[in-house]
Amino acid sequence: MTTDAPGRDSFEVFGTTAVLLVTSPPAIGLARDIAADLLAEVDRACSRFRPDSELSRLNAAPGQEVVVSEVLADLLSAALRAARLTGGTVDPTCLRALASLGYDRDFALVRAAGDMPPRLTGTVGPVPGWRRVHLDRHARRVRVDGGAQLDLGATAKAWAADTAATRIASQVGCGVLVSLGGDVCVAGPPPDDGWHVRVTDDHAAPAGAPGQTVTISSGGLATSSTTVRAWRVGGRPVHHIIDPATGEPARSCWRTVSVAAGSCADANTASTAAIIRSAAAPDWLHDLGLPARLVRHDGTVETTAGWPREDGPEDAA
Repeated sequence: MTTDAPGRDSFEVFGTTAVLLVTSPPAIGLARDIAADLLAEVDRACSRFRPDSELSRLNAAPGQEVVVSEVLADLLSAALRAARLTGGTVDPTCLRALASLGYDRDFALVRAAGDMPPRLTGTVGPVPGWRRVHLDRHARRVRVDGGAQLDLGATAKAWAADTAATRIASQVGCGVLVSLGGDVCVAGPPPDDGWHVRVTDDHAAPAGAPGQTVTISSGGLATSSTTVRAWRVGGRPVHHIIDPATGEPARSCWRTVSVAAGSCADANTASTAAIIRSAAAPDWLHDLGLPARLVRHDGTVETTAGWPREDGPEDAA
């Protein structure tokens, strides 16, 4: 990611990197405090690697009605909205599928473990489905039925980026960009020439990595990829984007999809769904009017709905 904005900070969170950019340098300290407080709330609410998180307690209470915090209610609402808008292509009831692939701990530990044992017989199959999750948003009560176990990773980080950017812009009064592992939201007045974002397979890739630089001035931008959170199970390559119809890592013709939308949550929902929808994704994105950049495994690129075009394989910076 590149920008001419003078105020910048970064720190580790959620097993990835948070980057904050503000148009007023003196505001960066307050922006960091606002973001850090929110992200700590999100971690307490929905980390599946913390036994004391609200989500862990909810998953440990199948079929029971549980009162949750405002933050977890918002996060669950965002996850269910993503499921509804995609017809269940993005589904939060994928925890058992991920855990059966060995992704039951922080990803750094998964990567360090090397080749995981093969999945046990009986652990593969469609996920229970988002309709098993019953949320009374007003009362902040939720019940999860049918053996479903929740993972909010597909939407929580994007919701946090949106919420952090909005809070910072409101409280600090300047333009802000928040990136959480490449899930980007901007709010407030942008720099004169907009926010310049380098789109690659991996948000942590060096500036010279193949990709494309785009400019945004409002809304969100998200990238989903099968190349970064990838490991091996029983000698075969797997990744973290689960196809709810099979409970398996999505078999996609795309290795990476980036989408721009009115919010980071909507962009992330669409980019994740596009990976799972595979060859059907470009027409789906076009019909929604969402600008997107889809990268095949050989590096060739397809774009939709006004995303800046590029010729041939990915550009090098």
